[in-house]
Amino acid sequence: MKPANEAALDAFVALVADKGFSAVALRDVAVGAGLGLADLYRLYPDKVALVSGFMARIDGEVLGRVPTEADPEETARDRLFDTMMQRYDALRPHRAALGAIRRAAARDPLLALALGPALRRSMSALLEASGLSSDGLPGALRQNGLLAIDYAVSRVFDRDETADLSKTMAALDSRLKTAEKWAQTIDKYMKAPISGSRATQSHSPAA
Repeated sequence: MKPANEAALDAFVALVADKGFSAVALRDVAVGAGLGLADLYRLYPDKVALVSGFMARIDGEVLGRVPTEADPEETARDRLFDTMMQRYDALRPHRAALGAIRRAAARDPLLALALGPALRRSMSALLEASGLSSDGLPGALRQNGLLAIDYAVSRVFDRDETADLSKTMAALDSRLKTAEKWAQTIDKYMKAPISGSRATQSHSPAA
């Protein structure tokens, strides 16, 4: 038998894909998962918690695919590219539900705000999986940069029907290259007045 939390997430994603985010109530999810409403509430007290749980499950799948030891020949951008493409691949079967959630968040600023911590946690997981720190101010800047990249690339991903997600790969590669160039430019600017000091740490999500 499927664990209750997994059954709840599966039911929620299927219902959102079919009916839209706003039309789904917790009672619908409980019925779809074969749970009592109180049992569901103890696991996921609202729909934001369900979205967060779903995203955490995707993050777990992605982290499970990351090699234990990094290839020393790979750059940080290479690792981040591979990790993000693993995420898009894991999200591919759920694009209808993701689209419904994004549309609901675009109409409801409070929902978008409530989903922010889960999105930032996902970006943090991607950075850490790529060997990039997500801690402190530099980490926060990397998370914000990666959120912007993910937002732009997701618009391509939503419409990408190619077998290997080649359009998504091209969009992601372009955005990461741009982020890397900006980071290099900022680093040169910040180091110029103090040429004898220690190099400033890059804040790019791809560096």
